Amino acid sequence: MSSIEKKPITALSRTRRTLPMALLRARETVMDRFRPMLHRHGVTEQQWRVLRVLDEADSIDASELAEGAAILAPSLSRILKTLETRGFIELRKDPGDGRRSLISLTRAGSAFLAEVAPESAEIYKEIEGLIGAQRIETLLDEIDTLIVSLSEKR
Repeated sequence: MSSIEKKPITALSRTRRTLPMALLRARETVMDRFRPMLHRHGVTEQQWRVLRVLDEADSIDASELAEGAAILAPSLSRILKTLETRGFIELRKDPGDGRRSLISLTRAGSAFLAEVAPESAEIYKEIEGLIGAQRIETLLDEIDTLIVSLSEKR
């Protein structure tokens, strides 16, 4: 074997047919539809996810927020500072546990989401038109099953 030839160390599946790569490609394809909207409104994908999770909770601690928004804790700290500076969120100490911070959406944050929501919903509607609402529901159910099944095996 020449030094140019590469011998595979192990037998791996083609990347096109692996679950991690397929999920990443699907995510990127979907997010390509939303990124221009987010850019126009001056928020990153991660900031948008944080705002969306906060919109569903009265107040939440950082670890719950990180999990809900699928963001690592070190990144969340930076995102929270930016959103607090913009007046979109409020951080306060938990009255029951002074070591814990609670994060909530401000009126400005809620107003921002209300302003952007129709555009986001329109993009989602376009995606539904292309692949069907039922197919999206089925995909979401299958992804939930995947997450639950793999989480139980840890």
